[in-house]
Amino acid sequence: MNKQENNTPELSLRSQGWFGKKGKDGFIYRAWMKNQGIPDHEFKGKPVIGICNTWSEFTPCNAHFRELAESVKHGIYEAGGFPVEFPVMSLGETLIKPTAMLYRNLASMDVEESIRANPMDAVVLLCGCDKTTPSLVMGACSVNIPTIVVSGGPMLTGKYKGHDIGTSDVWRFNEAYKTGQMSADEFREAEACMGRSRGHCAVMGTASTMACMVEALGLSLPGNAAIPASDSRRKVLAHYSGMRIVEMVKENLRLSDILTREAFENAIKVNAAIGGSTNAVIHLLAMAGRIGVELDLNDFDVHSRGVPLLANLQPSGAFFMEDFYYAGGLPALMKEMGDLLHPAITVNGRPITENAQEFENYNKEIIGDLEKPINPLAGIVVVKGNLAENGAVIKASAASPELLKHRGRAVVFENIEDYHARVDDPALNIDETCIMVLKSVGPKGYPGMPEVGNMALPVKLLEKGVKDMVRISDGRMSGTGFGTVVLHVSPESAAGGTLGLVQDGDFIELDVENRSLNLEVSDEELAKRRAAWEAPTFESRGYVHLYQHHVTQSHLGADLDFLKGGSGSSVTRDSH
Repeated sequence: MNKQENNTPELSLRSQGWFGKKGKDGFIYRAWMKNQGIPDHEFKGKPVIGICNTWSEFTPCNAHFRELAESVKHGIYEAGGFPVEFPVMSLGETLIKPTAMLYRNLASMDVEESIRANPMDAVVLLCGCDKTTPSLVMGACSVNIPTIVVSGGPMLTGKYKGHDIGTSDVWRFNEAYKTGQMSADEFREAEACMGRSRGHCAVMGTASTMACMVEALGLSLPGNAAIPASDSRRKVLAHYSGMRIVEMVKENLRLSDILTREAFENAIKVNAAIGGSTNAVIHLLAMAGRIGVELDLNDFDVHSRGVPLLANLQPSGAFFMEDFYYAGGLPALMKEMGDLLHPAITVNGRPITENAQEFENYNKEIIGDLEKPINPLAGIVVVKGNLAENGAVIKASAASPELLKHRGRAVVFENIEDYHARVDDPALNIDETCIMVLKSVGPKGYPGMPEVGNMALPVKLLEKGVKDMVRISDGRMSGTGFGTVVLHVSPESAAGGTLGLVQDGDFIELDVENRSLNLEVSDEELAKRRAAWEAPTFESRGYVHLYQHHVTQSHLGADLDFLKGGSGSSVTRDSH
Protein backbone atom coordinates (compact mmCIF):
# COMPACT_ATOMS: atom_id res chain seq x y z
CA MET A 1 0.00 0.00 0.00
CA ASN A 2 1.52 3.37 -0.98
CA LYS A 3 1.01 6.80 0.59
CA GLN A 4 -1.71 7.78 -1.85
CA GLU A 5 -3.64 4.58 -1.22
CA ASN A 6 -3.30 5.19 2.53
CA ASN A 7 -4.78 8.69 2.09
CA THR A 8 -1.89 10.16 4.09
CA PRO A 9 -0.83 13.60 2.77
CA GLU A 10 2.78 14.30 1.94
CA LEU A 11 4.45 15.69 5.03
CA SER A 12 7.98 16.65 5.87
CA LEU A 13 8.29 14.16 8.69
CA ARG A 14 11.22 13.98 11.04
CA SER A 15 10.62 10.23 11.47
CA GLN A 16 11.33 9.62 7.79
CA GLY A 17 14.98 10.34 8.61
CA TRP A 18 14.82 6.83 10.05
CA PHE A 19 11.97 4.88 8.48
CA GLY A 20 12.15 6.45 5.02
CA LYS A 21 15.80 5.58 4.49
CA LYS A 22 16.93 3.12 1.84
CA GLY A 23 19.66 0.53 2.09
CA LYS A 24 21.14 -0.97 5.24
CA ASP A 25 20.13 1.77 7.67
CA GLY A 26 16.49 1.78 6.61
CA PHE A 27 16.45 -2.01 6.75
CA ILE A 28 17.70 -1.96 10.34
CA TYR A 29 15.37 0.81 11.53
CA ARG A 30 12.30 -0.94 10.14
CA ALA A 31 13.21 -4.59 10.68
CA TRP A 32 13.76 -4.34 14.41
CA MET A 33 10.51 -2.40 14.85
CA LYS A 34 8.69 -5.06 12.82
CA ASN A 35 9.57 -7.71 15.40
CA GLN A 36 6.74 -6.17 17.48
CA GLY A 37 4.23 -7.14 14.79
CA ILE A 38 4.05 -3.74 13.10
CA PRO A 39 3.00 -3.95 9.42
CA ASP A 40 5.05 -2.28 6.71
CA HIS A 41 2.51 0.40 5.82
CA GLU A 42 2.90 2.04 9.26
CA PHE A 43 6.37 3.17 8.19
CA LYS A 44 5.23 4.77 4.91
CA GLY A 45 4.76 8.43 5.73
CA LYS A 46 2.51 8.26 8.79
CA PRO A 47 3.30 10.77 11.56
CA VAL A 48 5.09 8.90 14.35
CA ILE A 49 3.78 10.07 17.71
CA GLY A 50 5.81 9.34 20.82
CA ILE A 51 3.88 8.75 24.03
CA CYS A 52 6.18 9.77 26.87
CA ASN A 53 5.00 7.70 29.82
CA THR A 54 5.90 8.27 33.48
CA TRP A 55 4.10 5.12 34.60
CA SER A 56 5.68 3.50 37.64
CA GLU A 57 4.42 1.54 40.60
CA PHE A 58 6.85 3.61 42.68
CA THR A 59 4.81 6.64 41.54
CA PRO A 60 1.33 5.73 42.82
CA CYS A 61 -0.23 8.87 41.33
CA ASN A 62 0.79 7.64 37.86
CA ALA A 63 0.12 3.92 38.32
CA HIS A 64 -2.85 4.01 35.90
CA PHE A 65 -0.85 5.48 33.02
CA ARG A 66 -0.52 2.26 31.03
CA GLU A 67 -4.28 2.31 30.68
CA LEU A 68 -4.32 6.02 29.86
CA ALA A 69 -1.67 5.50 27.18
CA GLU A 70 -3.96 3.00 25.45
CA SER A 71 -6.63 5.69 25.11
CA VAL A 72 -4.06 8.06 23.60
CA LYS A 73 -3.03 5.34 21.13
CA HIS A 74 -6.62 4.79 20.02
CA GLY A 75 -6.90 8.49 19.20
CA ILE A 76 -3.60 8.53 17.31
CA TYR A 77 -4.58 5.50 15.23
CA GLU A 78 -7.99 7.03 14.47
CA ALA A 79 -6.35 10.21 13.17
CA GLY A 80 -3.93 8.30 10.94
CA GLY A 81 -0.83 8.42 13.14
CA PHE A 82 1.58 5.73 14.33
CA PRO A 83 1.87 5.72 18.18
CA VAL A 84 5.03 4.54 19.92
CA GLU A 85 5.09 4.50 23.71
CA PHE A 86 8.34 4.98 25.61
CA PRO A 87 9.27 5.26 29.31
CA VAL A 88 11.24 7.96 31.07
CA MET A 89 12.32 8.44 34.67
CA SER A 90 9.27 8.72 36.91
CA LEU A 91 9.28 10.93 39.99
CA GLY A 92 6.96 9.86 42.79
CA GLU A 93 6.74 12.64 45.36
CA THR A 94 5.74 10.38 48.23
CA LEU A 95 8.54 7.81 48.04
CA ILE A 96 11.68 9.25 46.40
CA LYS A 97 14.45 10.26 48.80
CA PRO A 98 15.87 12.72 49.54
CA THR A 99 13.33 14.64 47.43
CA ALA A 100 11.81 14.31 43.96
CA MET A 101 12.89 17.88 43.21
CA LEU A 102 16.53 16.74 43.20
CA TYR A 103 15.73 14.59 40.15
CA ARG A 104 13.42 16.95 38.24
CA ASN A 105 16.30 18.18 36.10
CA LEU A 106 17.63 14.66 35.57
CA ALA A 107 14.22 13.48 34.38
CA SER A 108 14.02 16.48 32.05
CA MET A 109 17.34 15.44 30.51
CA ASP A 110 15.97 11.92 30.05
CA VAL A 111 12.91 13.35 28.26
CA GLU A 112 14.92 15.73 26.09
CA GLU A 113 17.39 13.10 24.93
CA SER A 114 14.71 10.43 24.45
CA ILE A 115 12.69 12.71 22.18
CA ARG A 116 15.66 14.07 20.26
CA ALA A 117 17.33 10.70 19.71
CA ASN A 118 14.27 8.79 18.49
CA PRO A 119 12.14 8.87 15.30
CA MET A 120 9.13 10.84 16.46
CA ASP A 121 7.37 13.74 14.79
CA ALA A 122 5.45 14.81 17.89
CA VAL A 123 5.02 13.74 21.48
CA VAL A 124 2.22 13.27 24.01
CA LEU A 125 3.39 13.83 27.59
CA LEU A 126 1.65 11.73 30.25
CA CYS A 127 2.09 13.68 33.48
CA GLY A 128 0.69 13.31 36.96
CA CYS A 129 2.66 13.48 40.19
CA ASP A 130 4.21 16.84 41.05
CA LYS A 131 7.59 16.81 39.29
CA THR A 132 6.59 14.69 36.29
CA THR A 133 4.74 17.63 34.74
CA PRO A 134 7.51 20.24 34.81
CA SER A 135 10.26 17.73 34.02
CA LEU A 136 8.46 16.43 30.92
CA VAL A 137 7.53 19.90 29.69
CA MET A 138 11.07 21.20 30.32
CA GLY A 139 12.58 18.34 28.34
CA ALA A 140 10.10 18.73 25.49
CA CYS A 141 10.72 22.50 25.38
CA SER A 142 14.38 21.89 24.72
CA VAL A 143 13.53 19.87 21.59
CA ASN A 144 10.52 21.95 20.46
CA ILE A 145 8.45 19.58 18.34
CA PRO A 146 4.61 19.45 18.39
CA THR A 147 3.63 18.49 21.94
CA ILE A 148 0.44 17.97 23.91
CA VAL A 149 0.04 17.21 27.62
CA VAL A 150 -2.38 14.69 29.12
CA SER A 151 -2.54 14.81 32.91
CA GLY A 152 -3.44 11.78 34.98
CA GLY A 153 -6.13 13.52 37.01
CA PRO A 154 -6.79 13.91 40.74
CA MET A 155 -8.02 11.28 43.17
CA LEU A 156 -11.62 11.13 44.25
CA THR A 157 -12.28 13.05 47.45
CA GLY A 158 -11.45 11.05 50.57
CA LYS A 159 -14.18 10.15 53.04
CA TYR A 160 -13.38 9.73 56.74
CA LYS A 161 -15.94 9.52 59.56
CA GLY A 162 -18.52 11.39 57.55
CA HIS A 163 -16.16 14.14 56.42
CA ASP A 164 -14.44 14.93 53.13
CA ILE A 165 -10.65 14.74 53.40
CA GLY A 166 -7.63 15.24 51.16
CA THR A 167 -3.88 15.58 51.33
CA SER A 168 -3.99 18.90 53.19
CA ASP A 169 -5.58 17.04 56.09
CA VAL A 170 -2.37 15.03 56.56
CA TRP A 171 -0.86 18.06 58.33
CA ARG A 172 -3.94 18.43 60.54
CA PHE A 173 -4.04 14.73 61.33
CA ASN A 174 -0.35 14.80 62.24
CA GLU A 175 -0.89 17.65 64.71
CA ALA A 176 -3.88 15.84 66.20
CA TYR A 177 -1.85 12.63 66.49
CA LYS A 178 1.10 14.41 68.15
CA THR A 179 -1.17 16.05 70.73
CA GLY A 180 -3.11 12.86 71.50
CA GLN A 181 -6.37 13.95 69.88
CA MET A 182 -6.11 11.14 67.31
CA SER A 183 -5.14 7.56 68.11
CA ALA A 184 -2.63 5.48 66.17
CA ASP A 185 -5.49 3.28 64.89
CA GLU A 186 -7.49 6.29 63.71
CA PHE A 187 -4.39 7.72 62.04
CA ARG A 188 -3.91 4.43 60.17
CA GLU A 189 -7.58 4.18 59.21
CA ALA A 190 -7.49 7.67 57.70
CA GLU A 191 -4.74 6.55 55.29
CA ALA A 192 -7.05 4.19 53.43
CA CYS A 193 -9.92 6.65 53.55
CA MET A 194 -7.86 9.35 51.87
CA GLY A 195 -6.06 7.37 49.15
CA ARG A 196 -9.19 5.58 47.92
CA SER A 197 -8.75 5.88 44.15
CA ARG A 198 -6.19 6.30 41.40
CA GLY A 199 -4.82 9.76 40.72
CA HIS A 200 -2.75 12.50 42.30
CA CYS A 201 -3.64 14.62 45.34
CA ALA A 202 -7.30 15.59 45.53
CA VAL A 203 -6.58 19.18 46.60
CA MET A 204 -4.99 22.14 44.82
CA GLY A 205 -1.52 20.88 45.66
CA THR A 206 1.44 20.98 43.31
CA ALA A 207 0.21 18.15 41.07
CA SER A 208 -3.18 19.79 40.45
CA THR A 209 -1.53 23.20 40.23
CA MET A 210 0.83 22.03 37.50
CA ALA A 211 -2.04 20.35 35.65
CA CYS A 212 -3.77 23.74 35.76
CA MET A 213 -0.56 25.46 34.66
CA VAL A 214 -0.18 23.35 31.51
CA GLU A 215 -3.82 23.99 30.65
CA ALA A 216 -3.43 27.73 31.34
CA LEU A 217 -0.31 27.75 29.17
CA GLY A 218 -2.33 26.21 26.36
CA LEU A 219 -0.49 22.87 26.32
CA SER A 220 -3.53 20.65 26.89
CA LEU A 221 -7.06 20.37 25.59
CA PRO A 222 -9.68 22.37 27.53
CA GLY A 223 -10.79 20.65 30.73
CA ASN A 224 -7.67 18.55 31.16
CA ALA A 225 -6.69 19.84 34.60
CA ALA A 226 -9.59 18.73 36.79
CA ILE A 227 -11.19 15.54 35.41
CA PRO A 228 -10.79 12.91 38.17
CA ALA A 229 -8.43 10.07 37.29
CA SER A 230 -11.16 7.45 37.73
CA ASP A 231 -13.76 9.34 35.67
CA SER A 232 -14.25 7.79 32.22
CA ARG A 233 -14.04 11.26 30.71
CA ARG A 234 -10.32 11.29 31.53
CA LYS A 235 -9.88 8.50 28.97
CA VAL A 236 -12.03 10.36 26.46
CA LEU A 237 -9.81 13.43 26.79
CA ALA A 238 -6.75 11.21 26.31
CA HIS A 239 -8.32 9.80 23.14
CA TYR A 240 -9.06 13.29 21.78
CA SER A 241 -5.52 14.38 22.66
CA GLY A 242 -4.18 11.48 20.59
CA MET A 243 -6.30 12.63 17.66
CA ARG A 244 -5.28 16.25 18.03
CA ILE A 245 -1.51 15.65 18.16
CA VAL A 246 -1.62 14.13 14.66
CA GLU A 247 -3.23 17.31 13.37
CA MET A 248 -0.62 19.40 15.16
CA VAL A 249 2.07 17.61 13.14
CA LYS A 250 0.31 18.57 9.93
CA GLU A 251 0.05 22.19 11.14
CA ASN A 252 3.63 22.16 12.51
CA LEU A 253 2.23 23.71 15.72
CA ARG A 254 5.19 23.54 18.08
CA LEU A 255 5.81 24.40 21.72
CA SER A 256 7.47 27.69 20.80
CA ASP A 257 4.27 28.76 19.04
CA ILE A 258 2.24 28.20 22.21
CA LEU A 259 4.64 29.07 25.04
CA THR A 260 4.80 32.81 24.46
CA ARG A 261 5.33 35.54 27.04
CA GLU A 262 1.53 36.07 27.07
CA ALA A 263 0.97 32.38 27.84
CA PHE A 264 3.25 32.58 30.89
CA GLU A 265 1.52 35.74 32.10
CA ASN A 266 -1.80 33.87 31.80
CA ALA A 267 -0.41 31.00 33.85
CA ILE A 268 0.78 33.34 36.62
CA LYS A 269 -2.65 34.96 36.80
CA VAL A 270 -4.44 31.60 36.81
CA ASN A 271 -2.13 30.37 39.56
CA ALA A 272 -3.26 33.32 41.67
CA ALA A 273 -6.93 32.69 40.93
CA ILE A 274 -6.76 28.99 41.85
CA GLY A 275 -4.66 29.51 44.99
CA GLY A 276 -1.98 27.40 43.34
CA SER A 277 1.21 26.03 44.81
CA THR A 278 4.31 28.16 45.38
CA ASN A 279 6.17 25.37 43.57
CA ALA A 280 4.67 26.65 40.32
CA VAL A 281 7.05 29.61 40.55
CA ILE A 282 10.17 27.47 40.25
CA HIS A 283 8.71 25.22 37.56
CA LEU A 284 7.39 28.02 35.34
CA LEU A 285 10.72 29.86 35.60
CA ALA A 286 12.55 26.70 34.53
CA MET A 287 10.14 26.04 31.64
CA ALA A 288 10.46 29.62 30.42
CA GLY A 289 14.24 29.30 30.51
CA ARG A 290 14.09 26.22 28.31
CA ILE A 291 11.79 27.70 25.66
CA GLY A 292 13.56 31.06 25.62
CA VAL A 293 10.91 33.34 27.16
CA GLU A 294 12.18 36.10 29.45
CA LEU A 295 10.50 35.58 32.83
CA ASP A 296 11.70 36.52 36.30
CA LEU A 297 10.55 36.25 39.89
CA ASN A 298 9.12 39.77 39.99
CA ASP A 299 6.69 38.81 37.20
CA PHE A 300 4.87 36.57 39.68
CA ASP A 301 4.24 39.50 42.00
CA VAL A 302 3.35 41.94 39.24
CA HIS A 303 0.92 39.68 37.38
CA SER A 304 -0.64 38.20 40.53
CA ARG A 305 -1.62 41.62 41.86
CA GLY A 306 -5.27 42.41 41.38
CA VAL A 307 -6.19 38.77 40.77
CA PRO A 308 -8.45 37.51 43.58
CA LEU A 309 -8.88 33.92 44.72
CA LEU A 310 -11.66 32.38 42.63
CA ALA A 311 -11.24 28.69 43.48
CA ASN A 312 -12.56 27.61 46.87
CA LEU A 313 -10.23 24.61 47.09
CA GLN A 314 -8.02 23.25 49.82
CA PRO A 315 -5.51 24.29 51.08
CA SER A 316 -6.65 27.91 50.51
CA GLY A 317 -10.35 27.03 50.60
CA ALA A 318 -12.80 24.29 51.51
CA PHE A 319 -13.45 22.03 48.51
CA PHE A 320 -11.60 19.44 46.39
CA MET A 321 -10.55 18.92 42.78
CA GLU A 322 -13.45 16.55 42.15
CA ASP A 323 -15.84 19.33 43.19
CA PHE A 324 -13.94 21.78 40.99
CA TYR A 325 -14.51 19.61 37.93
CA TYR A 326 -18.23 19.26 38.57
CA ALA A 327 -18.46 23.04 39.04
CA GLY A 328 -17.05 23.60 35.54
CA GLY A 329 -13.33 23.10 35.99
CA LEU A 330 -10.50 25.37 35.00
CA PRO A 331 -12.09 26.71 31.76
CA ALA A 332 -15.09 27.93 33.77
CA LEU A 333 -12.75 29.70 36.18
CA MET A 334 -10.81 31.26 33.30
CA LYS A 335 -14.09 32.44 31.80
CA GLU A 336 -14.79 34.25 35.08
CA MET A 337 -11.38 35.94 34.78
CA GLY A 338 -12.54 37.68 31.61
CA ASP A 339 -10.21 40.33 30.27
CA LEU A 340 -7.48 39.46 32.77
CA LEU A 341 -6.27 36.81 30.32
CA HIS A 342 -4.52 37.22 26.98
CA PRO A 343 -6.08 35.41 23.97
CA ALA A 344 -2.99 33.20 23.64
CA ILE A 345 -3.05 30.28 21.21
CA THR A 346 -3.48 26.72 22.54
CA VAL A 347 -2.87 23.20 21.25
CA ASN A 348 -6.29 23.06 19.63
CA GLY A 349 -5.34 26.07 17.50
CA ARG A 350 -7.80 28.40 19.20
CA PRO A 351 -7.21 31.20 21.74
CA ILE A 352 -7.54 30.13 25.37
CA THR A 353 -10.15 32.83 25.99
CA GLU A 354 -12.28 31.49 23.14
CA ASN A 355 -12.04 27.94 24.51
CA ALA A 356 -13.21 29.14 27.91
CA GLN A 357 -16.40 30.65 26.52
CA GLU A 358 -17.79 27.18 25.88
CA PHE A 359 -17.82 26.33 29.60
CA GLU A 360 -20.13 27.36 32.44
CA ASN A 361 -19.71 27.96 36.16
CA TYR A 362 -22.23 25.65 37.82
CA ASN A 363 -21.39 26.45 41.44
CA LYS A 364 -20.46 29.95 42.62
CA GLU A 365 -19.59 28.57 46.05
CA ILE A 366 -16.70 26.64 44.48
CA ILE A 367 -15.78 29.01 41.62
CA GLY A 368 -16.24 32.65 42.50
CA ASP A 369 -16.27 35.63 40.15
CA LEU A 370 -14.44 38.95 40.09
CA GLU A 371 -17.34 40.72 41.81
CA LYS A 372 -17.67 38.10 44.57
CA PRO A 373 -14.33 36.29 44.86
CA ILE A 374 -13.63 33.59 47.42
CA ASN A 375 -10.90 35.80 48.87
CA PRO A 376 -9.73 39.20 47.58
CA LEU A 377 -6.20 38.23 48.66
CA ALA A 378 -4.48 35.70 46.44
CA GLY A 379 -1.41 34.95 44.41
CA ILE A 380 2.27 34.63 45.06
CA VAL A 381 3.82 37.58 46.86
CA VAL A 382 7.54 38.19 46.37
CA VAL A 383 9.32 39.73 49.36
CA LYS A 384 12.84 41.12 49.30
CA GLY A 385 15.31 42.63 51.75
CA ASN A 386 18.68 41.93 53.31
CA LEU A 387 17.45 38.44 54.24
CA ALA A 388 16.43 37.64 50.67
CA GLU A 389 18.34 39.85 48.24
CA ASN A 390 17.10 37.93 45.20
CA GLY A 391 13.66 37.39 46.68
CA ALA A 392 11.52 34.89 48.55
CA VAL A 393 7.88 33.91 48.12
CA ILE A 394 4.82 33.56 50.31
CA LYS A 395 1.36 32.26 49.42
CA ALA A 396 -0.81 34.95 50.98
CA SER A 397 -4.11 33.10 50.60
CA ALA A 398 -2.82 30.22 52.75
CA ALA A 399 -1.36 32.48 55.46
CA SER A 400 -2.85 33.92 58.66
CA PRO A 401 -3.80 37.56 57.99
CA GLU A 402 -2.57 38.73 61.39
CA LEU A 403 0.93 37.39 60.64
CA LEU A 404 1.38 39.04 57.25
CA LYS A 405 3.05 41.91 59.10
CA HIS A 406 5.11 40.52 61.95
CA ARG A 407 8.33 41.15 63.87
CA GLY A 408 9.73 38.29 65.92
CA ARG A 409 12.73 36.70 67.53
CA ALA A 410 14.47 34.09 65.39
CA VAL A 411 14.65 30.49 66.55
CA VAL A 412 17.21 28.95 64.22
CA PHE A 413 17.61 25.38 63.02
CA GLU A 414 20.87 24.84 61.14
CA ASN A 415 19.49 21.96 59.04
CA ILE A 416 16.58 19.56 58.92
CA GLU A 417 18.28 17.11 61.30
CA ASP A 418 18.74 19.90 63.86
CA TYR A 419 15.06 20.78 63.47
CA HIS A 420 13.89 17.21 64.08
CA ALA A 421 16.21 16.84 67.05
CA ARG A 422 15.11 20.00 68.88
CA VAL A 423 11.67 21.16 67.76
CA ASP A 424 9.78 19.17 70.39
CA ASP A 425 12.35 19.63 73.16
CA PRO A 426 10.47 21.17 76.12
CA ALA A 427 13.56 23.28 76.80
CA LEU A 428 13.43 24.97 73.37
CA ASN A 429 13.23 28.74 73.94
CA ILE A 430 10.27 29.52 71.69
CA ASP A 431 6.80 31.04 71.87
CA GLU A 432 4.13 31.89 69.33
CA THR A 433 5.63 35.34 68.65
CA CYS A 434 8.92 33.85 67.45
CA ILE A 435 9.94 33.24 63.84
CA MET A 436 11.17 29.75 62.99
CA VAL A 437 14.18 29.76 60.63
CA LEU A 438 15.42 26.67 58.80
CA LYS A 439 18.74 26.69 56.93
CA SER A 440 20.44 24.34 54.46
CA VAL A 441 17.33 23.11 52.66
CA GLY A 442 17.88 24.99 49.40
CA PRO A 443 18.86 23.59 45.98
CA LYS A 444 22.54 23.12 46.82
CA GLY A 445 22.31 22.73 50.58
CA TYR A 446 20.00 19.77 51.05
CA PRO A 447 20.52 19.00 48.08
CA GLY A 448 17.36 19.30 46.01
CA MET A 449 15.24 21.83 47.92
CA PRO A 450 12.80 19.55 49.80
CA GLU A 451 9.25 20.35 50.88
CA VAL A 452 10.05 21.01 54.54
CA GLY A 453 9.51 24.77 54.68
CA ASN A 454 6.13 24.46 56.44
CA MET A 455 7.80 23.16 59.59
CA ALA A 456 5.44 21.52 62.06
CA LEU A 457 5.09 23.68 65.15
CA PRO A 458 6.56 22.55 68.50
CA VAL A 459 4.25 20.24 70.41
CA LYS A 460 4.25 22.49 73.46
CA LEU A 461 2.80 25.31 71.32
CA LEU A 462 0.28 23.04 69.62
CA GLU A 463 -0.93 21.99 73.06
CA LYS A 464 -1.49 25.68 73.85
CA GLY A 465 -3.71 25.94 70.77
CA VAL A 466 -1.23 27.77 68.54
CA LYS A 467 -2.16 27.10 64.91
CA ASP A 468 0.35 29.16 62.92
CA MET A 469 3.68 30.96 63.17
CA VAL A 470 5.93 32.73 60.69
CA ARG A 471 8.38 30.23 59.22
CA ILE A 472 11.27 31.08 56.90
CA SER A 473 13.55 28.80 54.87
CA ASP A 474 15.41 28.40 51.60
CA GLY A 475 13.37 25.25 50.90
CA ARG A 476 9.90 24.60 49.49
CA MET A 477 6.65 23.41 50.96
CA SER A 478 4.10 20.98 49.65
CA GLY A 479 1.39 22.57 47.57
CA THR A 480 -1.00 20.86 49.96
CA GLY A 481 0.48 22.78 52.90
CA PHE A 482 -0.65 26.03 54.46
CA GLY A 483 0.43 28.65 56.98
CA THR A 484 2.45 31.85 57.07
CA VAL A 485 5.48 30.34 55.39
CA VAL A 486 8.21 32.26 53.58
CA LEU A 487 9.96 30.03 51.06
CA HIS A 488 12.65 29.91 48.35
CA VAL A 489 14.88 32.46 50.11
CA SER A 490 17.57 33.39 47.59
CA PRO A 491 20.53 33.28 47.80
CA GLU A 492 20.20 30.12 49.87
CA SER A 493 22.24 29.60 53.03
CA ALA A 494 24.55 27.03 51.41
CA ALA A 495 25.42 29.54 48.67
CA GLY A 496 26.48 32.21 51.15
CA GLY A 497 23.13 33.96 51.48
CA THR A 498 22.30 36.06 54.55
CA LEU A 499 19.94 33.32 55.71
CA GLY A 500 23.02 31.27 56.61
CA LEU A 501 24.16 34.04 58.98
CA VAL A 502 20.99 34.29 61.08
CA GLN A 503 21.51 33.44 64.75
CA ASP A 504 19.16 32.65 67.63
CA GLY A 505 17.87 35.86 69.15
CA ASP A 506 18.13 38.00 66.00
CA PHE A 507 14.98 39.88 65.14
CA ILE A 508 13.32 39.55 61.74
CA GLU A 509 10.55 41.68 60.28
CA LEU A 510 8.13 40.41 57.61
CA ASP A 511 5.89 42.93 55.88
CA VAL A 512 3.97 41.27 53.06
CA GLU A 513 2.04 44.38 52.04
CA ASN A 514 5.30 46.28 51.54
CA ARG A 515 7.05 43.22 50.04
CA SER A 516 9.88 43.25 52.57
CA LEU A 517 11.81 40.68 54.62
CA ASN A 518 14.64 42.04 56.75
CA LEU A 519 17.06 40.81 59.37
CA GLU A 520 17.63 43.47 62.03
CA VAL A 521 21.38 43.03 62.20
CA SER A 522 23.86 45.73 61.21
CA ASP A 523 25.93 45.48 58.04
CA GLU A 524 29.07 45.50 60.18
CA GLU A 525 27.91 42.52 62.25
CA LEU A 526 26.83 40.65 59.12
CA ALA A 527 30.27 41.26 57.61
CA LYS A 528 31.91 39.71 60.68
CA ARG A 529 29.62 36.68 60.51
CA ARG A 530 30.21 36.31 56.78
CA ALA A 531 33.97 36.33 57.31
CA ALA A 532 33.62 33.45 59.78
CA TRP A 533 31.14 31.47 57.63
CA GLU A 534 32.38 28.22 56.12
CA ALA A 535 30.98 26.94 52.84
CA PRO A 536 29.59 23.40 52.98
CA THR A 537 31.26 20.53 51.17
CA PHE A 538 29.34 18.99 48.28
CA GLU A 539 28.99 15.44 46.98
CA SER A 540 31.99 14.14 45.05
CA ARG A 541 30.36 11.76 42.56
CA GLY A 542 27.43 11.04 40.31
CA TYR A 543 24.38 13.08 39.49
CA VAL A 544 24.28 14.77 42.90
CA HIS A 545 27.79 16.11 42.28
CA LEU A 546 26.64 17.44 38.90
CA TYR A 547 23.53 18.95 40.46
CA GLN A 548 25.20 20.74 43.35
CA HIS A 549 27.86 22.27 41.13
CA HIS A 550 25.49 23.41 38.37
CA VAL A 551 22.04 24.07 39.87
CA THR A 552 20.90 27.69 39.74
CA GLN A 553 19.24 29.45 42.64
CA SER A 554 15.51 29.25 43.17
CA HIS A 555 14.78 32.71 41.72
CA LEU A 556 16.17 31.38 38.42
CA GLY A 557 14.13 28.17 38.47
CA ALA A 558 16.69 25.81 40.07
CA ASP A 559 17.50 24.34 36.66
CA LEU A 560 20.99 23.22 35.74
CA ASP A 561 22.92 26.15 34.30
CA PHE A 562 23.92 24.25 31.15
CA LEU A 563 20.33 23.30 30.28
CA LYS A 564 18.98 26.79 29.68
CA GLY A 565 17.69 27.15 26.13
CA GLY A 566 17.11 24.31 23.69
CA SER A 567 18.98 21.62 21.81
CA GLY A 568 16.60 21.53 18.85
CA SER A 569 15.22 18.43 17.19
CA SER A 570 18.28 17.52 15.11
CA VAL A 571 20.04 14.37 16.27
CA THR A 572 23.60 14.73 17.54
CA ARG A 573 25.01 12.73 14.62
CA ASP A 574 22.96 11.15 11.88
CA SER A 575 25.13 8.23 10.86
CA HIS A 576 26.31 4.81 11.97
